[in-house]
Amino acid sequence: MGSITVLRMGHRRGRDDRISTHVGLTARQFGADRIVYSGEKDSKMLESLRDLCERWGGDFDVVYREDWRTVIKDFDSVKIHLTMYGLPFQDHLDDVQSDLDADGDMLVIVGGEKIPKDVYDLVDHNLAVGHQPHSEVGALAVFLHDFFDGDELGQKFEGADITVVPQEQGKKTERPG
Repeated sequence: MGSITVLRMGHRRGRDDRISTHVGLTARQFGADRIVYSGEKDSKMLESLRDLCERWGGDFDVVYREDWRTVIKDFDSVKIHLTMYGLPFQDHLDDVQSDLDADGDMLVIVGGEKIPKDVYDLVDHNLAVGHQPHSEVGALAVFLHDFFDGDELGQKFEGADITVVPQEQGKKTERPG
């Protein structure tokens, strides 16, 4: 398996800061390698997410590209658009897996604002995590979790400045090293 890039379309500065940050954090936790934001450039949100990823470890890339069409068109491997109007994703994961070769990369597209019609034509798969309105954060988490058969939850984030010490009650972190 190659790398997974998430394209978060339509970020709106000030309005979408929290949800766009959560898309990035979810992408990272659930096995993606990179997130690309399009829409309005928001340097503060991008730097905040980069800083958080650096403190919590791992190798996760956060970038901005103004033109989402170029991101999709220039991507040379499998392109998945998560939309409530698509086919049930759970019935088509095998199709996605068979489209990927051993080194195949995958682009997973999630929206924010209204998605232009041509996105549906530029991708290989339009897949739905349910057919009701809900959050792109939830759709991304469920899709990646099923794609990885749940194995992504055990990943280690190397180079972390902070780690969680699991316990039944309370919050505890430590600084490795």
